[in-house]
Amino acid sequence: MTLHPGAPRDPRSAERSALPMPIHPTSIIDRHAEIDPSAEIGPYAIIDGPAVIGARTRVLAHAVVTGRTLIGADNVIHYGAVLGDTAQDLTSTGQESALRIGDRNVFRENCHIHRGSKPGGETVIGDDNYFMSQSHVAHDCQLSAHIIMASGSLLGGHVEVGDRVFVSGNCVVHQFVRIGRLAFLRGLSRASRDVPPFCMMDETHTLRGVNVVGLRRAGFGADQIRALRGAYRCLFRTRRNLRLAMAELESEPCTPEVAHLLAFIRSSRRGVCVGPRHGAQDDSQ
Repeated sequence: MTLHPGAPRDPRSAERSALPMPIHPTSIIDRHAEIDPSAEIGPYAIIDGPAVIGARTRVLAHAVVTGRTLIGADNVIHYGAVLGDTAQDLTSTGQESALRIGDRNVFRENCHIHRGSKPGGETVIGDDNYFMSQSHVAHDCQLSAHIIMASGSLLGGHVEVGDRVFVSGNCVVHQFVRIGRLAFLRGLSRASRDVPPFCMMDETHTLRGVNVVGLRRAGFGADQIRALRGAYRCLFRTRRNLRLAMAELESEPCTPEVAHLLAFIRSSRRGVCVGPRHGAQDDSQ
């Protein structure tokens, strides 16, 4: 009904428009989906398959949640994001695999997170992560907490990412690579080797120094940062035999952070990033 300019309005209409609408009538919801009553499903969103949407999670307009995707509480899934689609793997059957997402994550416009590639396989996203527009997490990845993936960044299959990692815009990471906690990948960089924790990487898996700004924001003290800088200089400032450099560090007492760095390097199967060719470094971050 069209009201004339001077016609009285129903006083309840403003109240109704202000009320939340948890499931928009234009959304499409699979009958096997489980949606918490406090969750919000926006216009034209699609929940396809046995997905689980947790408390207070918001699925905004045109987003797609598909397959066995298990989403925790207080997540926000922005416009056009696709969560839980089948793996981009020619050997994948797309059956009986899952995507498991924790709490308080943000998935911005058109980012893609794929579920596991094999029966029983899982892609796992922890808590408090932020995925900017067009970022991509492939099948079977394992991501911890407080990670930021900037626009256009891409993770291949089976990548492992530690806490508080920052992956800058348009970075690409090869399948099966591990990225240690509090590492920083600069824009346009690429890695086919493991990225050690606490370090900055750019170009082709080349280390440039210690992620000082990230360490300070995470509450690391001056002594902890000084010890990590000393370890970095010993291990990576010049290209040398890494085993000998590690033995040199281990010949004296190590801080827990340096011990963690050494353990990460020792457990690497792909090899770790290398230092710059001419000994240059940049600890400015």
